[in-house]
Amino acid sequence: MNWGDTMDLNKKKGDKPSDNFILSFLKKTIIKQILLALVFTVLMYLIVGSSMAPEKVAIKIGDLAPDDIRATKEIVDEITTEKLKEEAMKKVEPRYRFETSVQVKVKNDINNFFAILKQIRNMELEESETQTTKIEILQQRSNIRLGKEEYSIALAISDDSLTTLENSIKDMVSQVMSIGIKEEELEAEIQNISNNFEKLEHLSDSAKILGIKIIEKTIQPNRFLDVETTLQKRKEAADQVTPVVIKEGQIIVEKKQPIDERIYTLIKKSGLLKETEGPDYKLILGTLSIILILEWLIIAYLYFFDREVLCDIKLLLILSIIILSTTLISKNIYRISEYLMPISLATMLISILINPKLAILVNLVVSVFIGTITSNDISTIIFLLIGGTVGAFAIVNTHQRYNIVITGLIVSAFNILTISSFGFIHGVEYKEILLTCIYGALNGLFSAILTIGSLPLWENLFDILTPLKLLELSNPNQPLLKRLLVETPGTYHHSIIVGNLSEAAAEEVGGNPLIARVGAYYHDVGKLKRPLFFKENQFNGENPHDKINPSLSTLIITSHTKDGAELAKKYKLPTAIRDIIIQHHGQTLVAYFYHKALKSENGDTVKAENFRYSGPKPQTKEAAIVMLADSVEAAVRAMPEPTKGKIEGLVRQIIKDKLNDGQLDECGLTLKDLNTIANAFVKVLVGIFHERIEYPKLDLAELKGEN
Repeated sequence: MNWGDTMDLNKKKGDKPSDNFILSFLKKTIIKQILLALVFTVLMYLIVGSSMAPEKVAIKIGDLAPDDIRATKEIVDEITTEKLKEEAMKKVEPRYRFETSVQVKVKNDINNFFAILKQIRNMELEESETQTTKIEILQQRSNIRLGKEEYSIALAISDDSLTTLENSIKDMVSQVMSIGIKEEELEAEIQNISNNFEKLEHLSDSAKILGIKIIEKTIQPNRFLDVETTLQKRKEAADQVTPVVIKEGQIIVEKKQPIDERIYTLIKKSGLLKETEGPDYKLILGTLSIILILEWLIIAYLYFFDREVLCDIKLLLILSIIILSTTLISKNIYRISEYLMPISLATMLISILINPKLAILVNLVVSVFIGTITSNDISTIIFLLIGGTVGAFAIVNTHQRYNIVITGLIVSAFNILTISSFGFIHGVEYKEILLTCIYGALNGLFSAILTIGSLPLWENLFDILTPLKLLELSNPNQPLLKRLLVETPGTYHHSIIVGNLSEAAAEEVGGNPLIARVGAYYHDVGKLKRPLFFKENQFNGENPHDKINPSLSTLIITSHTKDGAELAKKYKLPTAIRDIIIQHHGQTLVAYFYHKALKSENGDTVKAENFRYSGPKPQTKEAAIVMLADSVEAAVRAMPEPTKGKIEGLVRQIIKDKLNDGQLDECGLTLKDLNTIANAFVKVLVGIFHERIEYPKLDLAELKGEN
C-alpha cells in the first residue's frame, strides 16, 4: 500500500490528512534517530550536568551559608597556609654575625691607652712642671677620652694596681665581646661589667671607677643582625610548612555559618561561587559539547562499520539505555568508591545484546567520559578501560548464564591486578591497596549479577534473541516443545533432524547456527492443531486426506504455518523464531494435492496459485536453510534404500527446484552458499541414514544345543 492508499483508507476511517502525515513522518527512520538522539542528549545532561560542575551559590562576605558547602575538588587553603607560614617565620630566631675587627680595635685601643699612660707616668718632670702637666699631656695624647679626674687617678695609682686594672679590663672586655654584644644590649652589658668591677676586691674604689670609665669609652657592639641569612632561614621555615588542603567532599562551611574572606576564597576556588545572575551558559554549553562528542564518536563508528545497528531503532534504544543507566549507576556509586563503578556491565550487555566490537568502542568512550565527570584521575580511567574491555572479550560466545559469572570473576581478577599495579607505582600502603582490591573484586561480581538479572528484561522487553535465550528455547522441557513431543512425536523427531541439518549448514555459510537449530525445532509447531493430517503423525495407516477434496487438504496443510505463528505468539517466542515458522515454506507449491486436483477436477479450473503457501518467502539465511532442511529430511526419509549417491542427488535436486521456483530470491544466499549447504546436508544425512549391516537369522534353540 502506498502513501496515497493509506490516505484514502484513513479518510474512510475519519482521520485527518494532517494527522496521517504526522504519523507517516514520525515513522521514518531518520526522524526516529534524531528524536532518540535528542532524548539521549537531554537525559545525559540531566544525569551528568551537576557532576560536570555542581550547583553554584550566590553569596558574599558577611552572609550566612545557605547550606553545608563542600569542596568539589581538592584545593589549597592559601589563607590558612599563609598564616601558618607567618607563624613559622616568626619562630625563627634572627641570625647575627660577629665583627671580629671591632674586638681587635677595642683591644688595640685599650693597649694603646695603657702604653701611653705608662710612658707619661715614667716621664721625668722638670722643676717648673707639676703633676698637672702630666695630666694635660695625657689628655692630649690619650686615644680614650676621659675626664681629668680619671686621668689623675690613672697617673696616681701604683704600678701594681695599674697592671691589675689593665688585666681586669682586658679580661672582662674579651669575655663579653667573645660572646658578642648586640647594639641594643650595649647598655646592659656595660652595666653588667660595672657591677662585676664593683665586686673586684683587689682594686681600689678609684681604680674601679677608672676601669669602668675606660670600658664605657671603648666597648662597642660586635654582633650585628644578618638580614640576608635571617630571611633565608625564615623562607626555609615557611617552605617546610605543609599546605592546608581541603579534600574533595570536605565541608568548607557549615549551614548558617558566616562567610569570611577565607571561606569566600575557598568557595570561589571550588568553582561554586555564582558571580552572575541567571543560568551558567558556559557550563551548559561545555556539558552539551562533551555529550555531543560522545554521541558523534559512537554514531560515526556505526555509520562506517555497523550500519545495521544504526538503522535499527530498537538496538539504538537499547544502546542508549545501557549507556545512560551505567552512567547513572556509576555517578551514584562513585561516592562509595571509584573502583565500584560497573563499566563492565555496559560492555557485557552490549556484547551479548548487540555485538562485541561496539562494546569495545562504547567502553572506550564511556570510560573516559565517566572517569572525567567523577574522579578525573588517569588511573581510574585506565582501570575502567581495562575492566570494560576484559568484560567485552570474556563474554563472547557465552552460551550458559553461569559463564557470565565466570566473566565477572575474570573482570574481578583484572581489576585486582590493575589496582595493585597502580598502588605499587604510587607507593600506596598495603592496607589501602587491599581495601581497593576488594572493591575491584566486588565490581566484577556486581557487573555479572546485574547482567544476569537484567538479561531476561532486555530479551523480553525488546524481543532480543541472545544465545542464552536460544539455548533456553532449545530445552525439551519448554512447554511448546513438550507438547510437540507428546502430541506429535513424528513431527518432533522430524524437527530434531531438521535442526541438526540446519545448524550444520548455517555454520558453513556464516549464518547463526543457534537460530537455525531453534527455528527448526519450532518450525512445524502449527501441526499441533491438526496433527493427524500430516504423514509423520499417521501411525494406523489411515489418511484423513483420502476423505476430503484436494483444495481443502491444501488449505489444511498450508495453514500450519499461520497456526504455528499464532502458537509462537501465544507462547511468546521471539520474532526471529516466529519469522522462520511463517517463512519456512515460502510460497512453495503443494505439488501432491495440486496434481491430485488436476486428475480429479477440471484442469482448466485448477490454478497453481491456490495450491501454494501464502508466504512470505524466506527473508534470512536461517529461514531459507530451515526450508531446505525441512524438504530434504522429508524426502530422504521417504527414500526406500538410501545411499550416499542417492542422498546427494536428491538433496541437490531439491535445492535446485527451490531455486528455480524463486523461493530463495530474498534470503541472501549465493550459489556458492547453496553448494556448501548441499555438502553439509549430505554429510549429516549420510550419518543418519547410513546403510546398516544385515544380521543373519539365528535359531536360539539350535545355538543352545550346540553349546
